[in-house]
Amino acid sequence: MVEKIAFADLQEELLQDPETRSEYDALALEFEVARKIIAARTKAGLTQQALAERMNTSRSTIARLEGGKTLPSLETVRRVARATGSNIRIAIHG
Repeated sequence: MVEKIAFADLQEELLQDPETRSEYDALALEFEVARKIIAARTKAGLTQQALAERMNTSRSTIARLEGGKTLPSLETVRRVARATGSNIRIAIHG
């Protein structure tokens, strides 16, 4: 039988490795944007398919956006915001 482990526990364990931590930190912005897209979609009560239809794109494109492996263009972020009735705020902190 396979032992179940909570995601947070697995993440904590994996991030103890310096190389894994470095790669994870390098993708922090991508993950943050992905979390914001997911949050906007779920707050709007939309499935990935429904968001895709509103954006005139495919469900697989939405899944890739939410996967956090790449940064979407600003135009794509605008389309997500428009489709979900959200606002965009960009902050650069020094």
